This record gives sequence, structure tokens and C-alpha cells, in this order.
Amino acid sequence: MDWLQNLLWHNGNFLGIEWHAWKVVGWLGNVTFFSRFLVQWYATEKQKRVVIPAAFWWLSLTGALLLFSYALFYQRDSVFIFAYAFTWIPYIRNLVIHHRTTASAGGCPDCQHECPPGARFCPHCGRALPDSGGAD
Repeated sequence: MDWLQNLLWHNGNFLGIEWHAWKVVGWLGNVTFFSRFLVQWYATEKQKRVVIPAAFWWLSLTGALLLFSYALFYQRDSVFIFAYAFTWIPYIRNLVIHHRTTASAGGCPDCQHECPPGARFCPHCGRALPDSGGAD
């Protein structure tokens, strides 16, 4: 069991890493940014088609901001700073687009499934949706 303790705690550092607040911010950024991959994979498998849920963009934004903070305030490495300086722009844009399309989407009166904007039939149960009043 000493080998396990030596593996976990080496020279007084957990996993051989000298931990402090900025190191925690950096690792939280990495874990958050990586978790978006799992969220997207799960959503795609669940719907059996490629799906990018809003949680993916929230995790992207949060992870990128944490990593940017780590790079800017702790590492002070221009390459690392530039890598995350502008990534928030498409993440926020996609969240705005998601909010707009979700707000304009209607629900099926039978199954309560969310239907895409302009849909004439529910993609979940197939029921004809009521006219939204947008006559051509």
C-alpha cells in the first residue's frame, strides 16, 4: 500500500503536482472543457443523430473562460492567452441562437414534445400541429 501512497503523494504534492488556487482554476477549466465532449456524445447517442445541446456551449464558455483566466493571471504565456482570448465569441453566439430558436419553438399539444420552428407535424408523435398564424 506504500506504493499507492507514493504514487498519490509524491514529495508532499498530490499526484506530483504543486497545488494552489490558480492550479485548481486551470484544472477546473480542463475538466469543464473536456466534459462538453461527454455531453455532446450522450445527446447524440440518445437522439441517434448529431446533436449539440446548449449545455455543450455553456461548458465550452465556462471551460474557455477558466483556462483563459489561468493563462492570463497565472501562466502569463502569450500563446496560451491568445488560444483562449476569442473562443468565447462563437460560444455566446451559439447560445443566443439557441435561445432565439427555443423561444420561437412550439410544443406538441398531445405529447408535449418540443417542435422546431415552422414545423407542421410533431417529429416525436407525428400529430399535425396547430397553425401558428403565419399564413403564407
